[in-house]
Amino acid sequence: MTNQVKKVVVLGGGTSGWMSAALIKKVLGDVVDVELVESESIGIVGVGEATIPPIQHVNETLGIDEAEFIRETKATIKLAIKFENWRVKGESYYHTFSAPGRSLPFCHFHHLWTRANQLGIDDNLWAHDINFHAAEAGRFAKLQTQDPLFDLKYAYHFDSGLYGQYLRKISERLGVKRTEGLVDQVNLNVQTGDVESLKLKNGHLVTGDLFIDCSGFRGVLINQKLGTGFEDWSHWLPCDRAVAMPSERHQHTTPYTRSIAHEAGWQWRIPLQHRNGNGLVYSSRYYSDEQAAELLASNLDTPALDDSRVIKFRTGRTRKQWNRNVIAVGLASGFLEPLESTSIYLVQSAVVRLIKFFPHMGIEDAQRDEYNRQSKLEYDLIRDFIILHYHVTDRVDSQFWRDMQNMEVPKRLVDKIAQFKKSGAITHEELDLFWEPSWLQVMLGQGIKPTDYHPLANQFSTEKLAEMMANMKKAKQAPSLQMPTHDEFLKMFAGV
Repeated sequence: MTNQVKKVVVLGGGTSGWMSAALIKKVLGDVVDVELVESESIGIVGVGEATIPPIQHVNETLGIDEAEFIRETKATIKLAIKFENWRVKGESYYHTFSAPGRSLPFCHFHHLWTRANQLGIDDNLWAHDINFHAAEAGRFAKLQTQDPLFDLKYAYHFDSGLYGQYLRKISERLGVKRTEGLVDQVNLNVQTGDVESLKLKNGHLVTGDLFIDCSGFRGVLINQKLGTGFEDWSHWLPCDRAVAMPSERHQHTTPYTRSIAHEAGWQWRIPLQHRNGNGLVYSSRYYSDEQAAELLASNLDTPALDDSRVIKFRTGRTRKQWNRNVIAVGLASGFLEPLESTSIYLVQSAVVRLIKFFPHMGIEDAQRDEYNRQSKLEYDLIRDFIILHYHVTDRVDSQFWRDMQNMEVPKRLVDKIAQFKKSGAITHEELDLFWEPSWLQVMLGQGIKPTDYHPLANQFSTEKLAEMMANMKKAKQAPSLQMPTHDEFLKMFAGV
């Protein structure tokens, strides 16, 4: 056991570093001192501009005013991701943040829909989804309701560089100390092997009891110094690069992210207040950097604002997110391509987990082991969900997609697909970020239809089932008919 943890040192800024510092200081207050070390000379990757609803918990914990947040980060609302060309070219589907219909006790709504679909009564699950209707209409409002039927869950698109700066202001107001400088040497305790201090190039020494490594892909503490090792997942997720290019904003701002599949990767389109974020995630085994940049440039909706830049990455995770007295957060802990906008969530989850397991009186092996078990499982489950998009497809127009169909995938995913295909059942596993509606939408969208459904779906006559489906569609669409447009909402709510 190490000594009492009185000081936490965060290495690296950006969203990962400043979110870590802000949350720890806000929640633990005077229990610990927090010092963040960063250098203005080190660039930030900053590709993550789309989020998922749990980001609201961070903002609420930090006491952030939502309207101010939207103004400061140039944010827009995100209701869903629209997947285009993933099953076959010319076809699209949504992965929304809401759930379709209303479920019965012991029987999810999609079993009723599956029966209706087999009877020829209904052909569109998403017509029973409130987020779908609002996204398609380009509208949004904060609905005041206690009825989960009308729960319009949302997240944000924002400029991640501005978000990092915003979190820095909050952190410093909370009492986080910022130290400017580049690390020249990492000093270990000769007896314990723990990190003891960071010597900066200007000679300044930063000491601490617990270190959070937010140094990006370099993993200065977790990998370069402690040699923790990396679990490579490129055999399942071969995309290893992204080319990014901002462009002018659209006249009308869509409240969803677009994910457009190409012959060897996919393109993101993220609408912000001041620009569009665009990028192409691809595999260097199938595209050259020049091909990828040309493909992205030729598929922009609006004129480019800057030259393209290439970001190289390796999909996988650090073997132990917590090693010795170092916790890796953000890119230092691993990388999963931003297909489902999970990057910032994984930062949030890592910091919240650390706060729950915070080693106030010293680090225990059991505590560290459980943290690592949970981190690994969470990463694995998100990985499986992303593999699903690639593996289950009818595209045969390129070698990339043929290879994706034919690869071996994790057994957990194989079993999940088989269970859904057979009975429509979806099991939610411990620490799976994605609940049943998410798996449902992607499996259906990628072309998997259950051959059977829960027997409770047979309790209604054909006529009654048809009436229920029709009424549900109307109920789910009705709120969107009264909403302002997305741009009108942003202007009314945040004055932008």
